[in-house]
Amino acid sequence: QVQLVESGGGLVQPGGSLRLSCSASGSISSANPMGWYRQAPGKQRDMVAIIRGDGSTSYGDSVKGRFTISRDYVKNTVYLQMNSLKPEDTAVYYCNAFRWPTNYWGQGTQVTVSS
Repeated sequence: QVQLVESGGGLVQPGGSLRLSCSASGSISSANPMGWYRQAPGKQRDMVAIIRGDGSTSYGDSVKGRFTISRDYVKNTVYLQMNSLKPEDTAVYYCNAFRWPTNYWGQGTQVTVSS
Protein backbone atom coordinates (compact mmCIF):
# COMPACT_ATOMS: atom_id res chain seq x y z
CA GLN A 1 0.00 0.00 0.00
CA VAL A 2 1.27 3.46 -0.94
CA GLN A 3 0.74 6.54 1.18
CA LEU A 4 1.71 10.08 0.21
CA VAL A 5 1.65 12.76 2.91
CA GLU A 6 2.00 16.40 1.93
CA SER A 7 2.91 19.38 4.05
CA GLY A 8 3.98 22.99 3.67
CA GLY A 9 0.98 24.73 2.18
CA GLY A 10 -0.42 27.98 3.48
CA LEU A 11 -1.07 31.64 2.83
CA VAL A 12 1.65 33.75 1.28
CA GLN A 13 1.81 37.22 -0.24
CA PRO A 14 2.50 37.72 -3.94
CA GLY A 15 6.21 37.49 -4.61
CA GLY A 16 6.74 35.23 -1.63
CA SER A 17 7.99 31.67 -1.37
CA LEU A 18 6.76 28.35 -0.03
CA ARG A 19 8.21 24.87 0.09
CA LEU A 20 6.00 21.82 -0.18
CA SER A 21 7.07 18.38 0.98
CA CYS A 22 5.65 14.95 0.16
CA SER A 23 6.76 11.87 2.03
CA ALA A 24 6.09 8.53 0.36
CA SER A 25 5.69 5.24 2.19
CA GLY A 26 4.93 1.80 0.88
CA SER A 27 6.04 0.35 -2.42
CA ILE A 28 7.40 3.51 -4.03
CA SER A 29 11.07 3.31 -4.89
CA SER A 30 13.60 5.73 -6.33
CA ALA A 31 12.77 4.34 -9.78
CA ASN A 32 9.20 5.57 -9.66
CA PRO A 33 8.46 9.05 -10.94
CA MET A 34 6.94 11.50 -8.49
CA GLY A 35 5.55 14.95 -8.96
CA TRP A 36 3.18 17.75 -8.10
CA TYR A 37 -0.12 18.69 -9.65
CA ARG A 38 -2.52 21.47 -8.77
CA GLN A 39 -6.19 22.18 -9.11
CA ALA A 40 -7.86 25.56 -8.77
CA PRO A 41 -11.62 25.85 -8.15
CA GLY A 42 -13.57 25.06 -11.30
CA LYS A 43 -10.48 24.03 -13.24
CA GLN A 44 -8.86 20.76 -14.22
CA ARG A 45 -5.90 19.28 -12.39
CA ASP A 46 -2.68 20.33 -14.11
CA MET A 47 0.88 19.09 -13.92
CA VAL A 48 3.20 21.45 -12.05
CA ALA A 49 6.44 19.47 -11.96
CA ILE A 50 7.63 15.88 -12.13
CA ILE A 51 10.91 14.17 -11.33
CA ARG A 52 11.74 10.81 -12.80
CA GLY A 53 13.80 7.96 -11.47
CA ASP A 54 16.86 9.15 -13.38
CA GLY A 55 16.54 12.61 -11.84
CA SER A 56 15.30 14.35 -14.96
CA THR A 57 12.56 16.93 -14.45
CA SER A 58 9.71 18.55 -16.33
CA TYR A 59 7.70 21.66 -15.47
CA GLY A 60 4.45 23.20 -16.49
CA ASP A 61 4.93 26.29 -18.64
CA SER A 62 3.40 28.63 -16.08
CA VAL A 63 5.92 27.73 -13.35
CA LYS A 64 9.16 27.39 -15.31
CA GLY A 65 11.90 29.48 -13.78
CA ARG A 66 9.97 29.97 -10.53
CA PHE A 67 9.42 26.47 -9.14
CA THR A 68 11.99 23.75 -8.50
CA ILE A 69 11.27 20.10 -7.81
CA SER A 70 13.79 17.96 -5.96
CA ARG A 71 13.91 14.58 -4.33
CA ASP A 72 15.62 12.98 -1.36
CA TYR A 73 15.96 9.35 -2.38
CA VAL A 74 17.01 8.23 1.09
CA LYS A 75 13.99 9.79 2.78
CA ASN A 76 11.74 8.97 -0.20
CA THR A 77 10.53 12.55 -0.10
CA VAL A 78 9.88 14.99 -2.93
CA TYR A 79 9.94 18.77 -2.51
CA LEU A 80 8.56 21.68 -4.45
CA GLN A 81 10.27 25.01 -3.89
CA MET A 82 7.97 27.77 -5.09
CA ASN A 83 9.38 31.26 -5.55
CA SER A 84 7.94 34.49 -6.94
CA LEU A 85 4.46 33.25 -6.20
CA LYS A 86 1.53 34.83 -8.01
CA PRO A 87 -2.18 34.94 -7.16
CA GLU A 88 -2.81 32.58 -10.08
CA ASP A 89 -0.72 29.94 -8.29
CA THR A 90 -3.52 29.63 -5.75
CA ALA A 91 -4.76 26.03 -5.80
CA VAL A 92 -4.79 22.73 -3.99
CA TYR A 93 -1.47 21.05 -4.65
CA TYR A 94 -1.40 17.26 -4.88
CA CYS A 95 1.58 14.97 -4.63
CA ASN A 96 1.68 12.15 -7.16
CA ALA A 97 3.63 8.93 -7.52
CA PHE A 98 3.37 6.48 -10.38
CA ARG A 99 3.99 2.79 -9.98
CA TRP A 100 2.74 0.99 -13.02
CA PRO A 101 -0.15 0.75 -13.61
CA THR A 102 -1.38 2.95 -10.78
CA ASN A 103 -1.24 6.69 -10.06
CA TYR A 104 -1.19 7.43 -6.36
CA TRP A 105 -2.27 10.76 -4.89
CA GLY A 106 -1.84 12.59 -1.64
CA GLN A 107 -4.69 14.32 0.13
CA GLY A 108 -3.72 17.74 -1.17
CA THR A 109 -2.45 20.90 0.50
CA GLN A 110 -3.89 24.37 -0.03
CA VAL A 111 -1.66 27.15 -1.31
CA THR A 112 -3.17 30.62 -1.30
CA VAL A 113 -1.32 33.60 -2.73
CA SER A 114 -2.98 36.82 -1.67
CA SER A 115 -2.19 40.20 -0.18
